[in-house]
Amino acid sequence: MSIEARILGRRRAEALIGPNAVLKAVEVMEERLGHAETAAILADAQITRLPSGEHMIPEIEALRLHRWLALHDPMGALVIAEEAGARTADYIIAHRIPRAACWLLRRLPARVAAPLLMAAIRKHAWTFVGAGAFTPQGAWRFTIDRSAAGDGLPPSESLFAWYAAVFTRLYRELVAPDCRCTVTEPDVPCDMARAFAITRA
Repeated sequence: MSIEARILGRRRAEALIGPNAVLKAVEVMEERLGHAETAAILADAQITRLPSGEHMIPEIEALRLHRWLALHDPMGALVIAEEAGARTADYIIAHRIPRAACWLLRRLPARVAAPLLMAAIRKHAWTFVGAGAFTPQGAWRFTIDRSAAGDGLPPSESLFAWYAAVFTRLYRELVAPDCRCTVTEPDVPCDMARAFAITRA
């Protein structure tokens, strides 16, 4: 194994993300799929114990969870990911963003609030992209690229849907209620990357 391969493997193994990437998804899975099917997906994803919610978790757990969710329920995976993303954003707003900051963002014009929110997200991007790369293009567009993360397989589409749902809820709650984040054509011809745009109705 080359030195570069070892570095990539170590980077992926050490990459951590917030526990709600798994907890909220499992919460929605239990509601929509039931306990037995959720337990089967968790077993396939090699998640033997759910996160406590108090510590960061290895990002590989979320990657495997989305991959096996898509294999078990191809049609419902995107719906589950979107609801889980919205709930994750609600948790972030309630527990991770200072109340004073939320109060201020909600009262600023969208053209001012959006850059402030995106700057805060960029600062803490490692907590949700793990070994991936988060690159904003202004306040309303960004890319998430996992091509250098050392993934063995491209991420499930439900993972990118989860990202979009998190941003949709954050922007709707803190910038303007008509915001929506969607996946656009990739900026690079690679299944490991997606470009996102936040638009207003």
